[in-house]
Amino acid sequence: MGPAEGIDGTALRVRVPAKLNLFLAVRGRRPDGYHELVTVFQSVSLYDHLRVALLGLPGRRHHPAARRRMRVELWADPPVPQGRDNLALRAALRLGERSGIVPLEGSADRDTVRTIIDLDKRIPMTAGMAGGSADAAGALVALNRLWSCGMAGDQLRHIGAELGSDVPFCITGGTALGAGRGTDITPVLSRGPFHWLICPDPQPLPTPDVFRAWDRYARPTGVGPDEVLYALRSTDPARLAAALHNELQESAFRLRPELRVRRQALLDAGALAVVLAGSGPTLLALVADAAAAEALAYAVARWCPGAVVASSPAGGPELMVEVGTSDTGPLLRTLE
Repeated sequence: MGPAEGIDGTALRVRVPAKLNLFLAVRGRRPDGYHELVTVFQSVSLYDHLRVALLGLPGRRHHPAARRRMRVELWADPPVPQGRDNLALRAALRLGERSGIVPLEGSADRDTVRTIIDLDKRIPMTAGMAGGSADAAGALVALNRLWSCGMAGDQLRHIGAELGSDVPFCITGGTALGAGRGTDITPVLSRGPFHWLICPDPQPLPTPDVFRAWDRYARPTGVGPDEVLYALRSTDPARLAAALHNELQESAFRLRPELRVRRQALLDAGALAVVLAGSGPTLLALVADAAAAEALAYAVARWCPGAVVASSPAGGPELMVEVGTSDTGPLLRTLE
């Protein structure tokens, strides 16, 4: 990000994990146009990294009046969405508005305090793994601390729900039961760890298209999440494999039949189970252990060279403060 300096000479870093849907049932369309969902979320060890800092004239950024008007800038390389198309920037602007900060866009004079959001994108985009929502969650958590907003987790989750259905879970992380449109979150127990091979697909599959296909071809099944919840407490990957459930999967396969073929290829190569990530197009292959994940990655490398070995659950956003520098870069301290 360059020599950005924040409050008291610090900048903040946050890494925030992607999410898995271990269970996803669609109960029908709601009056507000969203779909009623029941889902079991779990965070997974695949992370985006954000660094946030205040920039301005020495002493200027500490003055309360100066911090009421602030320019917010996103630093991210294409193809990461830019401007208000990026959820991290939208999260920053929304948090600023709720905190009494007037966020500015475009050019600003030299006395205007600037907030920089430097985004290092590692979660596959448009993959069904809440990468954009993770960025929004990371921005809310980090800027709440950097700007001294003092908002509690429930307040941040409320703002997050206005930005996207997955953002409240991404703020919480771990394992949770989601209801409503996915924003009503209840933490649940998972003993883990569970091991995965994540197989992203370079061709996007728009979420609205998948839900329209569900509306046309599918009906609610009434299947509940109990078996997944029992499996998470048991730590048995075979039991979890038998319980994985995603009611958007068949609708996605109608739109992209090759995903069904790739799912079978993963099963033939040794996966215990394979389920679509959210609305897709990423496929999640559950395996017995870390060694099996590496072996599966090798077996499918020809047609899925971007496969990633990961484990779950991975917790929530991890916030760190830069406290100095060393020969190899900034020194970091985890914030409790």
